[in-house]
Amino acid sequence: MSTPPFQPIYDTAVARKGGVEALEQSLTQPKSRDEVLSIPDDRWLSAMAKCVFQAGFSWTVINTKWPAFEQAFDGFDVGRILFYHDEDMDRLLADKGIVRNGQKIQSVLDNARFIADVSGELGSFSTYIADWPQDDLSGLYLDIAKRGARLGGATGQRLLRMMGVSTYVLSGDVLKRLSIEGIADKAPTSKKAWSNVQAAFNAWAEETGRPFTQISQIMAFSVD
Repeated sequence: MSTPPFQPIYDTAVARKGGVEALEQSLTQPKSRDEVLSIPDDRWLSAMAKCVFQAGFSWTVINTKWPAFEQAFDGFDVGRILFYHDEDMDRLLADKGIVRNGQKIQSVLDNARFIADVSGELGSFSTYIADWPQDDLSGLYLDIAKRGARLGGATGQRLLRMMGVSTYVLSGDVLKRLSIEGIADKAPTSKKAWSNVQAAFNAWAEETGRPFTQISQIMAFSVD
């Protein structure tokens, strides 16, 4: 499948945003590899937890409560959470300062193990993220979904975007643009569909010299 050129998408986004300057000012510059590598494991666990708790819930409420989450989960210290017992689960389920959803609370414990396992293999979770080939970002999404807890779909994509990794997020607007361009008519579920999406982003990155984050944002700005 040949990938359509990106320039017409960019031009549409420029028109909708009111000019090149307005569009460019709306775009995010992702972190460098060294900046990603400097992120400690506890911040990854915190971000995972925030994305999981925000899914299907009011983001405003979760953001307002987040200091209480940080306190309740011991600053998301991976080493401490690995030793949580039933008493800790009972404590968290009784904590009115956080959202007391048992399955999502359990996901924090599970993701602490995920991070610890990866760090044991590679030295840090950030190394796992930073060293994953950019031209196989879809593979990273699928690996995170497989090895992590409740990190599939948009949640894993939002996690990486939140942490400043250069990444595309298949939001409704981005999927709409992908459909217009004949790349995908829905969120990918098969390996072939993921391959088609990844190939398109790879081609657009090569064409424009832009990071995936900005390509994704421009696509979102190009539709109603």
